[in-house]
Amino acid sequence: MEFEQEIKGFLMSRRERITPGQAGLPHVGGDRRVKGLRREEVAMLAGLSVEYYTRIERGRLGGASDSVLDAIARALQLDDDERAHLHQLARNVAPGARRRRTEPRSPITASVQQVLDSMSVPAVVMNDRLDLLAANDLGRALYADLFDMAQQPANFARYVFLDPRAAAFYTDLDEAKNQLVAILRATAGRDPLDTEVTALIGELSTRSVDFSTRWAKHNVARHTTGHKTIHHPAVGTMDLAYNDFTLPGDPHIAITTYTADPGTPSADALTLLATWAETQKQHQTVNDDVPRIRPRHH
Repeated sequence: MEFEQEIKGFLMSRRERITPGQAGLPHVGGDRRVKGLRREEVAMLAGLSVEYYTRIERGRLGGASDSVLDAIARALQLDDDERAHLHQLARNVAPGARRRRTEPRSPITASVQQVLDSMSVPAVVMNDRLDLLAANDLGRALYADLFDMAQQPANFARYVFLDPRAAAFYTDLDEAKNQLVAILRATAGRDPLDTEVTALIGELSTRSVDFSTRWAKHNVARHTTGHKTIHHPAVGTMDLAYNDFTLPGDPHIAITTYTADPGTPSADALTLLATWAETQKQHQTVNDDVPRIRPRHH
C-alpha cells in the first residue's frame, strides 16, 4: 500500500499542475471541479483507456510497459528527472523487485581520500541520502557548520531544516530546501526499502512542519550541476559552481566540487577560505599537542 500511495501522490500532483490550455486542449465552458487536468484528459493525451489510466494512478503500475510510461510522461509534461522517477516507481512495484540495495561498508577508501586531498578546490563526498561522508580540508572549511554538528555523518537535510545556522549560510534558504527535498524524494523512489532513508524522512517529517509541507508536493530532481550562493561566516558571500562526479562502482555516492570564476570576489573568497582552513588546521594541531592535565584524586 505504501508503494501505491507514492505512485498515486506523484501522478496526481503532476496532473494537478497542468491546465487544459497548457496541455493543448480546447477551452470548454463550465465549472471544473478538479485542479489541473482530469484523469480522462490525461488518458486521452496518453492514448490510454480511462479505466487503465485510473488503475495506474491508483498505484497499480506494475506491468506497465516503457511505452505506456513514456506516453504518460509526455501527457503530464514530465521533465527528465520526473520521467526517470516514474520509471523507477514502476520497477519498484514489478514482481520480484522489492530488494533492498546494499552499500559497501566503507565507501571512502584511502585512494578516494587521496583524490580529495589532491584537489585545489573544495570537495566533499555525499551519498543520495545527503550524508556528508568525507571532504578535503577546503571542503571541511566550506561546510564547517555541518562537520561541527553533533550527529555524524552530517546530513544536509537535517542542517537545512533543523539547524538555525542554515538561515544565515544559504542566501536563498527556500530554494535550498526545495532542492534537498526533491533530491530525497528521488532517492526514496529509487530505493523505497532503504531503512535509513525512511528513518531520515520520518525524523524530518516529525520535527519540521516545513519539511512535511514540501514533501507532500512530490517534487523530484537530481541536481548534479549548478550554482549556489552561500554566506560563509569566516570569508563572506560566495557564488560557487558545483559539479558531481559519481564514484566508480556506486552510482549513489559522488564527489562534489565547488569552483568560482577566476578574478571574481568569490574566487578571492575561496583563497581566503584556504588560508582560514590552514589556520584552523594549525590551531587544531596545537590543541591536540597540548598535554591534558589530569585532576588529582585525593
